[in-house]
Amino acid sequence: MAEAKTTEPAPAAAEGGSGEQQHKTVVVVGVDDSDHSYHALEWTVRHVAAGMAGAADLVIVHAKPSPSSVVSFGGPGAGEAMRYVEADLRKMAEAVVDRARRVCIANSVHALIEVVEGEPRYVLCNAAEKHHADLLVVGSHGYGAIKRAFLGSVSDYCAHHTHCSVMIMKHPKPKC
Repeated sequence: MAEAKTTEPAPAAAEGGSGEQQHKTVVVVGVDDSDHSYHALEWTVRHVAAGMAGAADLVIVHAKPSPSSVVSFGGPGAGEAMRYVEADLRKMAEAVVDRARRVCIANSVHALIEVVEGEPRYVLCNAAEKHHADLLVVGSHGYGAIKRAFLGSVSDYCAHHTHCSVMIMKHPKPKC
């Protein structure tokens, strides 16, 4: 899958004034089409990326489902259905990337945005490894124990399988 990119962040290591290498913090944020993931992105942009003023690289990752993971039937018309599903998944990915880009622009933050086809839990862990992330930020969908058992928890998987720290952002509940 081709990657959608915004402005490239600076390299992970930059020369300091004293001639020694300084490590830039790399933060990877997973986004999908949920409000939970955008809350995580907005929080990260405001508190981490913008607050570190050039000392952090921000990488935004969207895991686009493969058409075969959404549609699993064969027979006459299956090829046509797959083309429609692929087109819809591509449009959804474009909308996710566009919204993430707008969040970054509104906060004057540069980010690398990637769209990678695959299962979100694996895509995010691989992205954290690929970019040598110091922090992976994901939104919590707030599923209860039963839904989590059936649907799985991307954040739980990432917390147990990635090499870096994982922040699970909960969307605040409205106060009555």
